[in-house]
Amino acid sequence: MNAEALTAIEKAADAAPIPMALLAELTHRCPLKCPYCSNPLDLIRRSSELSAETWADVFAQAAAMGVLHVHLSGGEPAARRDLPEIVESAVTAGLYTNLITSGVGLTEATFADLVARGLDHVQLSIQGTDATTADRIGGYKGGFDTKMRVAAWIVAAGVPLTVNAVMHRQNLDRLSETIDLAVRLGARRLEVAHTQYHGWAYRNRAALMPTPGQVARSGEIVAEARRRLEGVLAIDYVTPDHLAKYPKPCMGGWGRVGLNVTPSGKVLPCHAAETIPGLVFDTVTERPLAEIWREGAAFTAFRGTGWMQEPCASCPRKAVDWGGCRCQALAWTGDAAATDPACTLSPHNARMRAEATGEAADADEAFAYREM
Repeated sequence: MNAEALTAIEKAADAAPIPMALLAELTHRCPLKCPYCSNPLDLIRRSSELSAETWADVFAQAAAMGVLHVHLSGGEPAARRDLPEIVESAVTAGLYTNLITSGVGLTEATFADLVARGLDHVQLSIQGTDATTADRIGGYKGGFDTKMRVAAWIVAAGVPLTVNAVMHRQNLDRLSETIDLAVRLGARRLEVAHTQYHGWAYRNRAALMPTPGQVARSGEIVAEARRRLEGVLAIDYVTPDHLAKYPKPCMGGWGRVGLNVTPSGKVLPCHAAETIPGLVFDTVTERPLAEIWREGAAFTAFRGTGWMQEPCASCPRKAVDWGGCRCQALAWTGDAAATDPACTLSPHNARMRAEATGEAADADEAFAYREM
């Protein structure tokens, strides 16, 4: 390929495509205290949350940009009493609505209201396959039983259900039971979501990191279950980063597929982007969403390939995985522009694997729970 053609490809990669998805973080409030919580260490208080009216404007702007679906997340979205109004405004904007919930705090009456207003889909998180395990991991007594009731409401209403099972060393040996539970609940999809190690999970690595043996076995279990349950349950599964050959493209590529809006209105390229020092984030109350997406400093910082260092800069996979996760690169190397250490081509890969496998062998099971 000649230099002129290569330059044209790189310029196209650096341009802002049409975003597909919006993650709307309605609140950081949550009754659970999960030790792998993906929310930032500094949580936003209720007094700083966007109003339902502002969210309606955000959804309208997103739809005008070409966004197709919105994930209504938190914290726990049910902590907001105006959740039905927020759902209705997203439906009115023409967005496919996915409620991401723990189920805790969601009443049957409120759920019926959400369905009546057009809710399209629910993603329900589980922390284990029995009350003892799940309630200990989530730090909330009675949480598991509540989730089972909520799952029944969802299926009875005919709303598609995805079960999100966050997996780690302390529950991965029960993956087969997790798959069986998803089938019993009537889920159409199961996300076997290995913990991402930043934020709260980074603090709890020694208690959460799975062993190589556990991961190898889990891959075999998923492969068998996919064959057995074809047409019954779709299973999403990705090998944990510290044991993968190449990294996952963060958010489908930084500033390429989706954007996040925090409870206070900051617009982020990924949910953990605030961990990266020096990035400047715009807010939806100060600048149009489309302008932030196209030109915002945080979005252009790592969009495309022009920012890349070696070995990414000359790698034929650079427009496949887009350098991997910037937050993970920062957490493990101290440099957000470094190659994701999950990549075997990274000079930091061997240290990441060694530290991760060492932590996986740790007998520590104590959690530092997320506290509001």
